[in-house]
Amino acid sequence: MRHPGQRHLVQRIGWLRAAVLGANDGIISTSSLVVGIAAAETSGSTVMLTGVAALIAGAISMAAGEYVSVSSQSDVEQSDRARETREHSEAPDAEREELAAIYVKRGLSPELAETVAEQLTRGDAVSAHLRDELGITSELAARPIQAALASAATFCAGAIVPVLMAGLVPRDALVPSLTIGTLALLAILGAVGARAAGANLWRGALRVAFWGALAMGVTAAVGRLFGTTVA
Repeated sequence: MRHPGQRHLVQRIGWLRAAVLGANDGIISTSSLVVGIAAAETSGSTVMLTGVAALIAGAISMAAGEYVSVSSQSDVEQSDRARETREHSEAPDAEREELAAIYVKRGLSPELAETVAEQLTRGDAVSAHLRDELGITSELAARPIQAALASAATFCAGAIVPVLMAGLVPRDALVPSLTIGTLALLAILGAVGARAAGANLWRGALRVAFWGALAMGVTAAVGRLFGTTVA
């Protein structure tokens, strides 16, 4: 039974996807880059500068990419709304019959489907069509600015940890400390994301930590290889 005011998990999908993606990318990309540079036996100031640059560039990139991507989705939704509005003004009876046919396919009797379509058409006919024909609702509507800000903010929140560690942890202990700290953070992030989505906590933690470990392992190997070659 749904209680008044209760929100379903699917209503979180817009901001949750952007937030998890931003934080995950912030931690993995920045930590991997810092580990790779540190493994190349570079100076502590170079490692720190690399981390700061990765945070700034990554946050801007995430915000821009998310804004463009979600804006494209918003453009499609607006086009569909304009088309439905035009079709309702030109052929309202045909649109009502189309809506009734949708309900018949979902199991209603033709008579009841016709009654439901008639009642909904008296209200907001366009929204009814967008919802039941195309699956577009106000709860799941594209919000480019919200998605961009969420991605940038969570990227910074994730990336700031390896940047701070690069400045505070002694140079000779940075790679193992950052690796362990990053994997722990990724596991927590995966568990939090899974919890918000109503999924299994362990599965969410392990899948995020796995990809983080893979990314850091590859960049550390590349950094050590090129660092040795240069030396």
